[in-house]
Amino acid sequence: MKLENIPNIKHTDKDNFFLLAGPCAIEGEEMALRIAEKVVNITDKLGIPYVFKGSFKKANRSRIDSFTGIGDEKALKILRKVSETFNVPTVTDIHEIDDAKKAAEYVDVLQIPAFLVRQTDLVVAAAETGKVVNLKKGQFMSPESMQHAVTKVTDCNNEQVMVTDRGTMFGYQDLIVDFRGIPTMRKFAPTVLDVTHSLQQPNQSSGVTGGRPDMIETIARAGVVNHVDGLFIETHFDPANAKSDGANMLDLQYLEKLLSNLVEIRTTITKF
Repeated sequence: MKLENIPNIKHTDKDNFFLLAGPCAIEGEEMALRIAEKVVNITDKLGIPYVFKGSFKKANRSRIDSFTGIGDEKALKILRKVSETFNVPTVTDIHEIDDAKKAAEYVDVLQIPAFLVRQTDLVVAAAETGKVVNLKKGQFMSPESMQHAVTKVTDCNNEQVMVTDRGTMFGYQDLIVDFRGIPTMRKFAPTVLDVTHSLQQPNQSSGVTGGRPDMIETIARAGVVNHVDGLFIETHFDPANAKSDGANMLDLQYLEKLLSNLVEIRTTITKF
């Protein structure tokens, strides 16, 4: 995948990691624009290629009463408005075959959730749109097995594919990041580290996923040191009241300092 082929992406000449960041879910237009404006300003300042992230719907929820979205078309239109307002590319998850064509009309990158990355028909549907496809590694999969998911995309004559590590199950209620997997997956495609989802604590008895946001910088630093191509960070100006994944999201007020530190680390390690 060539990063510069993503529409509207900037700063690809800066030799920086790229960033996929935004809220877990699109909760409304005002919140999406507010978060996007802040992140765009930070990434422009630091020279980081940026893709705005927001799920237009949340299909894989623990409880039936969990927030799933504000309506598919309404949320997708907000993603398009973010792109047009700030001239940045956007990424969203898809969960069903029909979602691929629908979402492709509004966003630049289609993301396959980790639980669904082995669903061949879904991956193929995403690839056949011609959009960039982000394959999230299943929590149950080895890094080596992701080559087959990548091949499903490239066999559809779509070379625009990346993979994302979002942690591996460690018992029933925790995840770990095995950093040995980064160089392995980079052989197949540009590799992203999903910092915030890697810190989830799933399968809680309450039906609400927990998390360790205090470890975000620790995981992110380790990813940059180990040469990840990109970082994925969910962020919100009010995580405690976010409608999805608030327990592991980064408070937006801390994003600039975090990214500044990571850029400094990136600058240092490229000398070796």
